[in-house]
Amino acid sequence: MEDTPLVEGELISGQTLISNNEMIHELELKGYGELENDKLSLKFFESLYLLYSDKLILKKGKKKVDFDDLLHISQKQDPEALTKFLIYRDLRNRGYVVKDGFGFGSDFRVYERGQFGEKGAKFLIFGLNEGQQEKMGNLQKKIEQITQMGKEPIIAVIERRGEVIYYKINRMNFYENKARLEESFQI
Repeated sequence: MEDTPLVEGELISGQTLISNNEMIHELELKGYGELENDKLSLKFFESLYLLYSDKLILKKGKKKVDFDDLLHISQKQDPEALTKFLIYRDLRNRGYVVKDGFGFGSDFRVYERGQFGEKGAKFLIFGLNEGQQEKMGNLQKKIEQITQMGKEPIIAVIERRGEVIYYKINRMNFYENKARLEESFQI
């Protein structure tokens, strides 16, 4: 992160837009944002990360927007904004290029170190807060779809202290064993 230059952005309709061509090029090489109409559009978690790392000067009109301001705005649009930021920050600090997830309920696509721009994402990450419930049937469907695509599904759990723990998950099979069920409930 230390080699990312200081970036200037403008907050328009809840989106950070970068218009300086040099900054756009530098950020794109590092896996940030998506190019739209000659401007680089950053996702809120990317903007939060750059603000947190003191690499972004963000303005809305003439007013400067700080980390807390953007987090508040982001949480209005997405109640999971803080969870996504914590996971994104952790993955970026570990040296991974991270992009927005593409369906299946995943939060992020994560590229192997050194593989961004050369290969597709290897991992799809789901974020959960400690104590949050997830239905096994929904999780099983997501896992099957992701593994069919050749990606590895991973659950990132945010502990109450803000630490992120990753769990690699595999396809599950649940079989209903009616005979054993009936035997166990006979009196």
